[in-house]
Amino acid sequence: MNPNLDHLQSYPFQKLNKLYSGITPNSTHSPIRLHIGEPKHKTPDFIRLALTEGLNKLANYPTTLGDKSLRTSISSWLERRYNLPSINPDTEVMPVNGSREALFSFAQAVIDLSRSNVTVICPNPFYQIYEGAALLAGATPHFLNALPENNFTADYTQISDKIWARTQLIYVCSPANPSGKVMTLDDWEKLFTLSDQFGFIIAADECYSEIYLEENNQPLGALEAAHRLNRKDFPRLVVFGSLSKRSNVPGLRSGFVAGNSEILKNFLLYRTYHGCAMNPAVQAASEAAWNEEFHVSENRRLYREKFVAVKELLNGQMEAPIPEATFYLWAKTTISDTDFAQQLYQDYNVTVLPGSYLSREAHGVNPGKNFIRMAMVPPLPECIEATKRIKTFCSSLVKS
Repeated sequence: MNPNLDHLQSYPFQKLNKLYSGITPNSTHSPIRLHIGEPKHKTPDFIRLALTEGLNKLANYPTTLGDKSLRTSISSWLERRYNLPSINPDTEVMPVNGSREALFSFAQAVIDLSRSNVTVICPNPFYQIYEGAALLAGATPHFLNALPENNFTADYTQISDKIWARTQLIYVCSPANPSGKVMTLDDWEKLFTLSDQFGFIIAADECYSEIYLEENNQPLGALEAAHRLNRKDFPRLVVFGSLSKRSNVPGLRSGFVAGNSEILKNFLLYRTYHGCAMNPAVQAASEAAWNEEFHVSENRRLYREKFVAVKELLNGQMEAPIPEATFYLWAKTTISDTDFAQQLYQDYNVTVLPGSYLSREAHGVNPGKNFIRMAMVPPLPECIEATKRIKTFCSSLVKS
């Protein structure tokens, strides 16, 4: 067996199941699940229809590069969304089976193990796929802590030139999971400068790019930042997008990679052997989704409604600022995050994810410690009810 498998940690939800093992939650409360970022809004009917109408294409093998019409719809969406010049659908875009599989396989394709002590930099807290991708590619993850004292921004001065010099890949997530922090143009300029100096590739995870609270304040994207900084051809930059959150189709497993054509050329070669061509019916549904924006705006309205209600209910009871984007609350706890999650589940039948499960001990601190992540994905009444229970629980902690 691959010895690097031994370096993988249990997934956060496996840890949570273990934390809850043997506990019988209070049966007077119905269960409300805020621990997983799985969209619960209705999948639009027109996407369902496009999926079923695409079933007549199942008699043919799909190509790894995908249909030209799908790539064109993604390219056009990128141009509209980020005010970009022409994105070449033949060389700068590729459909993938959800951003998760692409984020993982990308590291396997780009890591060069002929060099020693290869490093992959990951944000901390983070999406655990980054760590697993680095480890199974034979590289060493180096964690970049996002801390409240820095307003959860990445402080690149934490990293020495010695580490940058052996870095081949950095994962960034903007809007960030779990804090919702969005990278600014200055943030991108600093990262691009470091990439120019040390030659590493940037993998920009933007799966939450379309879940933002101010309708006229769209999060800045990596390709947009590169264009605004006059970086022609997106040097050493690849972006990962997804329909799961944007269009409420997590089961569709549909996303894209876009960016530097030379990197994507080599990634396509890898994927041809990887055997991950997108189902033709999924391609048809994906094309329909990328071509329509009203459902996305409506999706944001539903999340906005939840955050307004939750903010009013918490009313200073818990330190949980409304995020710039994403559908998470990254909330500070007054007791251990694991104790908080366990007791909340036992007493009020609400599941949340301990922040320490999304982080690693790095540089003397676990940046997720004494935080919990709450996904505002259930319907509005359930989010309100869950918030009321959490508020009552927090009050009981103060009294005790």
